[in-house]
Amino acid sequence: MVLEGRLFVSNKLIMIKEAEFSDPSLRFSQELEKTLILLCKEMDIPAPMWMSKNTHEFAAFHQTIFFSGQYSEKVKFDKFQIKLIE
Repeated sequence: MVLEGRLFVSNKLIMIKEAEFSDPSLRFSQELEKTLILLCKEMDIPAPMWMSKNTHEFAAFHQTIFFSGQYSEKVKFDKFQIKLIE
């Protein structure tokens, strides 16, 4: 699985990174979680809280957006978008 992450401040793209993780023994949701954590480490940001809206968006569009309110600590960006590449 490959995830692309994009960070935005005031609707301006400030960073794009990708992370890859693959383990055929894991369910899709477990693989997604591990890849998301790797992507957050790569981008040096905390992992966001995954909400039901993220599940619906990801299932329908293979991408979702996390807003600054979905973090337990203060972040220096407005939104974080992830997109399934592979």
